[in-house]
Amino acid sequence: MFIDADAVLDLVTSSNDPVERIKNVGAALVEIQNLTAELGRLRREEVEELKAAGMSQNAIARAIGLTSARMSQVMNNAPAPERAFFGVKIEPIIAAVAEKREADKPKPGPVISIDDMQAYDGLRNLVADLGLTSTYEVVRPPGNIWLNRNGLVVICGPRHSSLIEQVLGSDDKLSFEKDDAGWHLVDHVEGVAYRSPEDSDEPGDIAYLGRLPRPDGKGYFLYLAGIHAAGAAGVVHYLGNELASLYREVRNRRFSTLIQCRYDPETHTIISSERITPVYKHEG
Repeated sequence: MFIDADAVLDLVTSSNDPVERIKNVGAALVEIQNLTAELGRLRREEVEELKAAGMSQNAIARAIGLTSARMSQVMNNAPAPERAFFGVKIEPIIAAVAEKREADKPKPGPVISIDDMQAYDGLRNLVADLGLTSTYEVVRPPGNIWLNRNGLVVICGPRHSSLIEQVLGSDDKLSFEKDDAGWHLVDHVEGVAYRSPEDSDEPGDIAYLGRLPRPDGKGYFLYLAGIHAAGAAGVVHYLGNELASLYREVRNRRFSTLIQCRYDPETHTIISSERITPVYKHEG
């Protein structure tokens, strides 16, 4: 109906080299498995929407020609709908993590903060639970990042990348700002400036979470960054608890919000996280 099986078979067997044909078949099987998973996710999402509208699962099963037992199996085996929060293109999630230069060290040089690595580790575990793989790359000074990619999650504050600072300018609801007291976040809708608890020697931070437009105009990338490094881990902690509800609210549309977190001052492990602004949806 949707896939020309003969064309696929012709394509994977077109090479005269048996080894190349085996590779082609393997690559095609991986794509088919990924497509099967995504279609299962879509079906589960549609079923859950019908259930939310008041239709029983048994009635849905009858409407699409499945037994109740088969419908339960379909729902249990399909990926969670919220995995599409990271993009519907089935590719490894790529976390771009900022490299920092610590000037106060005896030998100044590039480092990745413990907090940022905790953020990536939490993100890796989160997407693994959704059936996705992940990798990370280091964003080195001056912070140039190839943003025109599917499945990209950027963990890099504007102080480390002028490119990110420019892209953040597309958000007229929330922004990073800097004054004599340092970096902070501003909610322009409510007219509120948020300072990091860490700047008052409290073990906590505030972070930005949202989707920003790709420079090529072909979609968005996921962006999360704190006023300080702990904020990014706080966002991942929040997503670990609230991803399903956030996905239902924003789907694959552009949005932004602010997250506040508290952490253990000894280990920097995130203790709690909460959203402190509305989820602002950006039209267009």
